Amino acid sequence: MSLTPSPAHEASDAVCLAAAPSGAAISFDAAFSPAPTTRRFVLDLPLTLRHAGPRTVVVRGEWTGPQDAPLVIVAGGISADRHVASSVASATPGWWSDQVGPGCAIDTRRLRVLAIDWLGADGSLDAPIDSADQADALAAVLDRLDVARAVAFVGASYGAMVGLQFAARHGHRLGRLVAISGAHRAHPYASAWRALQRQCVALGRSEGGITQGLALARQWAMLSYRTPEEFAERFDAPASVDAGVARCASEDYLESCGRRYAARWTSTAFLRLSESIDLHRVDPSQVRVPTTVVAVDEDRLVPLSDLQTLVESLGAPARLRQLRSRYGHDAFLKEGQAIASILRDALAGCAEVAA
Repeated sequence: MSLTPSPAHEASDAVCLAAAPSGAAISFDAAFSPAPTTRRFVLDLPLTLRHAGPRTVVVRGEWTGPQDAPLVIVAGGISADRHVASSVASATPGWWSDQVGPGCAIDTRRLRVLAIDWLGADGSLDAPIDSADQADALAAVLDRLDVARAVAFVGASYGAMVGLQFAARHGHRLGRLVAISGAHRAHPYASAWRALQRQCVALGRSEGGITQGLALARQWAMLSYRTPEEFAERFDAPASVDAGVARCASEDYLESCGRRYAARWTSTAFLRLSESIDLHRVDPSQVRVPTTVVAVDEDRLVPLSDLQTLVESLGAPARLRQLRSRYGHDAFLKEGQAIASILRDALAGCAEVAA
């Protein structure tokens, strides 16, 4: 049976400012007032990228919650950023406000949440990146913030891949992992989808239509994120003829998705982050922290069989939570109630663990 999405959670703000640790060279966003629950930072970090060697990278992040609360790292897909939830400091809704905030499954009254913008997301890093680089960047951020250990890493989609890398490479700094719709490798079918998307962008670049190429790539991506069942429900209308050209019912929706995406992303950022998914690979036996893996039966990018293999191969106690959803890969964004239930169960006791 398909699950019903829940309405967005309207968060209140009743927690303390997370202050900067003494001695850390951090540039804080001056627009944030002295007493909000959320604070942003910018770090210049030396990092050795797996495919591009030593670099100095800029990492932008946001942390939310009481200063002395246990830390949870939250990470989403390649389009997700540091702004996970709204607060007094920034009223703009975050990309996961359903799950992160006061009273939510990831409760910022009792937990301190850390999120970053992905390496390469600003388009300034035109070099190969992969999930291990993102995991190492997060470990370096913890060092600079003077945080020895996170009680949990909650990752969805690309964030789940990075979470698996973090657990494999920095497992001594992690209490548990929740990996939603992300496996130990990119499935060949999903890689083929992304290869076509990158070709759209490359063609747009070569023909002077970068925006159009990027928008078309996003439309291809939306077809892989969602399912035929959803499209059948939403767009089951006959094609129409407009100015002598046939037009199907889903085209307005897809074009809107493409325009919005192209307005806020660069082609370089898209290409590098898309590539980083296909470069991802981790040995599950090296993940030695308790792990909850969440699979969606209708997910066309991360098949249930891959996540079953992952759970069977992990080097620590693991369990598989299986959902059905017409939203497919995007279920972690759309199935609020079901995902919240899984997160509450997976994170039970985290708030009582000393950071």
